[in-house]
Amino acid sequence: MKDGSNATGSAVSRLPAPVRARLVELKESLERALGDRLACLLVYGSAARGGYRDGQSDVDLMVVLEEASRESLDAIANALRLARYAARIEAMILTAAEIPQAADVFPLLYDDIRRCHVLLSGRDPFSALVIDGKNRRLRVEQELREAQIRLRRAVVDGMGSDDALRGAVLRKVKQIRGPLHALLGLRGVDGDDDLGTVLAGAGKLLGVDVAPLQRAREAPGAAYEALAELLARAVVDVDRLEHGEAAR
Repeated sequence: MKDGSNATGSAVSRLPAPVRARLVELKESLERALGDRLACLLVYGSAARGGYRDGQSDVDLMVVLEEASRESLDAIANALRLARYAARIEAMILTAAEIPQAADVFPLLYDDIRRCHVLLSGRDPFSALVIDGKNRRLRVEQELREAQIRLRRAVVDGMGSDDALRGAVLRKVKQIRGPLHALLGLRGVDGDDDLGTVLAGAGKLLGVDVAPLQRAREAPGAAYEALAELLARAVVDVDRLEHGEAAR
C-alpha cells in the first residue's frame, strides 16, 4: 500500500489482519476488473487517521473512475458488495473529472481526505486540489447548524431518557470533529485533527468548558449542556467570519 500525501500509512497497517486482507483482495479485484479505467483507490476517514475501532468503525474507501459508465459500475458491483459485508468497507465512487469541480460543495470532506489518506492504487487527485476559503466557511456553518438542529430533535425524541441523550451526545461529538477542526483552521489555530485535540482547541477558542464531554457516558445531562453551548458559540463565531469578524 502506498502512502498518499500527508497520509498515515501505518494506520492502515494497524487494521485487523482480516480487514487488511479484504482491502488487498478488493484492490486486486478492482484493478483486474477496470484496468486503466481505475484512476485512483484510497482509504480515508478513521482508518487513515488511526481512529478505527474494530467492530464499530467502517473503512471509508474512495474509488475514482475515469468515467462512471454502467459497464464500469457493473464490473465492480460484486467486489464492493463482498467487501462491504465482509469488512464494513464502504465505497464512495467518483470520477477523476468531477473531483476538482465538486471542491466547492465538499470542501471539508476534501480537506480531510487531502490531509490524511492512504493511496492504494493510481494517482493522487487531492494533493494539488485548491479549495476556496469562502466555501470552507459556508460548509462549516452548514454542518454546525445541522448538528445543532438534529441534537435538539434527538432530545425531543428521547423523551427524557438518559440512554437516548447519551447516545445522541456521543454521536454528535464525533460528527462535529470535522467542522470544528475546520473552524479552528479558519481562525488560525493549528493542531492535530484527533477528537480530543479538536474539542480542547474549540473549547479554548470559544470559551466553553468541554470537560463534561469526556464524561458523557457517566453524566449525559452535563455533557449535553456543554455540547449545546459549544455548538451555539461555534455557530455565532463562524457566522461572524462571513462579515470579517469573529466572536471574542
